[in-house]
Amino acid sequence: MIHHLNGKLIEKNPTNIIVECNGVGYFVSISLNTFSGIGSNESIKIFTKLIIREDAHLLYGFATIEERQMFENLISVSGIGPNTAMIMLSSLVPEEIAHAIQVEDVKTIQSIKGIGAKTAQRVIIDLKDKVLKMNFSSENIFVQSNTNRFDALTALVSLGFDKKNAEKAIDKVAQSDDSVEKIIKEALKIL
Repeated sequence: MIHHLNGKLIEKNPTNIIVECNGVGYFVSISLNTFSGIGSNESIKIFTKLIIREDAHLLYGFATIEERQMFENLISVSGIGPNTAMIMLSSLVPEEIAHAIQVEDVKTIQSIKGIGAKTAQRVIIDLKDKVLKMNFSSENIFVQSNTNRFDALTALVSLGFDKKNAEKAIDKVAQSDDSVEKIIKEALKIL
């Protein structure tokens, strides 16, 4: 397995990149979240997952180890292949998918293109225990007091704000008992 690539970014597109490592160019499929997380630096380190099929060897890339771990969990579910998993990771960040699975939010998972009600329920059933074991670099989103903060962050990101800037703004304004609406209003004043 190819764990990661560390090389020169040759080309960057919303669904793929080309990374040159020691004279070899690797075509790597990526999610939109990874695309937005990759800077314009020439030097890049991207975590990868190699999928070998009869007709192709496909390399998928991720900006974080958590995103790759979520990808691996998603493709372990019957009915979800690598392309569907990439669509899911393009629609929601790994933390949002994990949160939806943990709170059994079928509507959020079903809102992703190509995911029906049965597949959404299967994702929740198959991955509920696995997402509890995942470690995210941000705060633990499963703590009840952070639910409003998470919902506010999701709303701000969907409005087009940069995730890191939105997190900083929320950290400055959020109190443990604030409502989602209050956190968003206060964060918008800073952003």
